[in-house]
Amino acid sequence: MVLEIAHVSVLPGHEEAFEDALRQAADEVLPLADGCRGFAAHGWCVERPNVFLFTIEWDRIEDHLEGFRGSDLFVRWRELIGPHFDGPPTVEHFG
Repeated sequence: MVLEIAHVSVLPGHEEAFEDALRQAADEVLPLADGCRGFAAHGWCVERPNVFLFTIEWDRIEDHLEGFRGSDLFVRWRELIGPHFDGPPTVEHFG
């Protein structure tokens, strides 16, 4: 199992819309992704209130980096949450 940890900087004023879009993406997109085991939203950073943390569990890192990111599901994922980004997210994997 590999844990993806994502820190997303969100545009000012987009906090609620981002959370709604992330919930929709997690409910509609991730269940269809091969190798995706689970998703958890952890919330907003105390020191940097525009940064949101979420994690996704994958069977293998390739399921995320090759399978998901190379699929139409990733396109839909980014269509939903991407408009709220204030710069590229920071994504790391732990296993």
